[in-house]
Amino acid sequence: MLEQKGDLTSFRPDIKVVDCTLRDGGLVNNFEFSDDFVRDLYKANVAAGIDYMEFGYKASKEVFDPKDFGKWKFCNEEDIRAVVGENNTDLKIAVMADVGRTDLNDIPPKSESVVDLIRVATYIYQIPAAIEMIEDFAKKGYEVTVNIMAISTASETELDLALELLGKSSANVIYLVDSYGSLFPEQMCRLAEKYLAVGEKYNKAIGIHAHNNQQLAFANTIQTASIGISYLDATVNGMGRGAGNCCTELLLGFLRNPKYKIANIFKFIQEHMVPLKASGVTWGSDIQYVITGQANQHPRAAIAFTAEKRTDYSKFYTEVTAYE
Repeated sequence: MLEQKGDLTSFRPDIKVVDCTLRDGGLVNNFEFSDDFVRDLYKANVAAGIDYMEFGYKASKEVFDPKDFGKWKFCNEEDIRAVVGENNTDLKIAVMADVGRTDLNDIPPKSESVVDLIRVATYIYQIPAAIEMIEDFAKKGYEVTVNIMAISTASETELDLALELLGKSSANVIYLVDSYGSLFPEQMCRLAEKYLAVGEKYNKAIGIHAHNNQQLAFANTIQTASIGISYLDATVNGMGRGAGNCCTELLLGFLRNPKYKIANIFKFIQEHMVPLKASGVTWGSDIQYVITGQANQHPRAAIAFTAEKRTDYSKFYTEVTAYE
């Protein structure tokens, strides 16, 4: 067992908060954020002392038609620079690259980009391709993290092998991801110990990306942080796919680092998130997401349930848990 890094109210200078509002939140509204929303979120993150801001995906335009998505599905260099200029701040800029959905030729050398960090998202079976991407991005001069998705469905043997391979790669951070929001704090801490052991062996930091299907994203984040996970993903007002993510405002309220200024996040919620929800954009934990979380299933069925404005939860539970 790894020892706790301090009690749950102690100050952890190694912790980095990563804002994923545009990227995970973009899955809710097809990345159709207004320019004012993005610019004000950037300013709020800078003022709040957030460490990284993830602008969206570097998706291939050969795979996804730009006419079907907002600009943050693709994160063109000129679009990011229109918001941040040369980003002469302490905030670092991040983008996500999905294995199989990103063209490596779309990623310029770091010397030509305002982006600091590229986050590689992969499933277990894609690890060899993920490592190819990690090495390419590292060679180009970027910080690189890797998110192993849907680990709640992976076998222990598969996960151990994946972690060893990623430990030997050039990734700076390996992320523990609860894609389906199905894991409880005890399970997350056990997995965190596995990740942290690999991190210690290969000198990697470990991160967490939690989903809120069972309203445990915040609990899972702070519990795993207490034993050593240091990169903490969060979204403003929990905005994210389906049930959403760990709320930035909860996380900053919990962390005892005086550099984080939570009032700036509340101001952004007041000015942008309240109107966004009023416009009909929907996210957050609800019964249908609880059901898919408990069943350890992808939330796509719950997302469809929500879109159809269904309330027949008992029938949905039967559908989700029925044996094939």
